Amino acid sequence: MAYIDFLSAVHKKTQRDYLGRVNEFPKAEAAKLAKKFDYDYWDGDRKVGYGGYKYDGRWRAVADAIAQHYNLKPGDRILDVGCGKAFLLYDFTQAVPGIEVGGIDISEYGVSHAKEEVRPFLKVCNATELPFEDNSFNLVFSINTLHNLYCFELEKALREIERVSKGNKYIVVESYRNESEKANLLYWQLTCESFYTPQEWDWWFKHCGYSGDNSFIYFE
Repeated sequence: MAYIDFLSAVHKKTQRDYLGRVNEFPKAEAAKLAKKFDYDYWDGDRKVGYGGYKYDGRWRAVADAIAQHYNLKPGDRILDVGCGKAFLLYDFTQAVPGIEVGGIDISEYGVSHAKEEVRPFLKVCNATELPFEDNSFNLVFSINTLHNLYCFELEKALREIERVSKGNKYIVVESYRNESEKANLLYWQLTCESFYTPQEWDWWFKHCGYSGDNSFIYFE
């Protein structure tokens, strides 16, 4: 298992007012709306989610870097666990023409409003029970999703990711290294259920038999 950062450049492009976020609107109400993973979360007001999640090509550089690192080629199969509107999956089809993509997400709204070119390859389901056979994909990845699960769900999801992959796996989750980052994470997040340090995440990965690569998102 290796730590590989493909996302920090994308993450750091967003300017975040942590105190403004927690003070502008009751946090509990914002979380209730966000956790429905419906219109409000994806395309409603910024205080309860993305504030309008539109395709802008930001994920293409991530797709290129991942494809190069894992030597992805036409005919390979990849799975995005927590694909949302599947913008990254679409960018994979541009980065590696001929690649076979699949995605799952718990959000019916996200899947129904996904990039239409890849929408036929998406399923609405939970990461705890992936509807695929063992060793089905050349790469399984999950970006900014698994921290939304409770611990008993997290274990199932990690084992499922391990099960359906032929070998290559990559997970990105939110984390914190100190009290400042912990406070910022609590101020900013709307849907997290698993709040862990990098050391605790590593414990989870080993406990669940996860053998892939990983990275962490920090709110500095």
